[in-house]
Amino acid sequence: MDQFTEYIANEAHYSRVIQRIPLVKHQLWIGTADIKDLYVAQGKQTVPLLAVLAGLIRRGVEIRLIHAKEPGPAFREDFDRYPELTSGLERVLCPRVHFKLMIFDLNTAYIGSANLTGAGIGMKSSLRRNFEAGILTDAPELVSAATDQFDRVWMGAHCHMCGRKAFCGDRIV
Repeated sequence: MDQFTEYIANEAHYSRVIQRIPLVKHQLWIGTADIKDLYVAQGKQTVPLLAVLAGLIRRGVEIRLIHAKEPGPAFREDFDRYPELTSGLERVLCPRVHFKLMIFDLNTAYIGSANLTGAGIGMKSSLRRNFEAGILTDAPELVSAATDQFDRVWMGAHCHMCGRKAFCGDRIV
């Protein structure tokens, strides 16, 4: 089977990356510095990404989210509408996270600049969205490197020697 590595720019983040989320079968790992109230197309409707994540959790998909700061009130309001997120979404807060990663079923990765926001990776108009760049790949060496970095932060490998503990409101270890 042929491997792929694809450069993703601007609006392609939505069509090539976000549209993969509902197709995940087992694991979805998301790392982002900023997370906001992000909406996506679902059929003919527009729904919060959180609705899609809640649907994945109902199907038994493991979802891990690492983000750098607490999201705003609109995100929290949407979050509260989906009770399965409270028990099924594994979440870690690390103020040092600035990477933007999505790892799909541990075999495909997005590595890039886009935060989990409407202007970064969502449906915002091409006239209002950020200029973003990244790669989408199933190349084993890149997927493994992204997975390892995510997992090290997830497990708190950097926490003991971290110089930003004073800013960490949700310590991993």
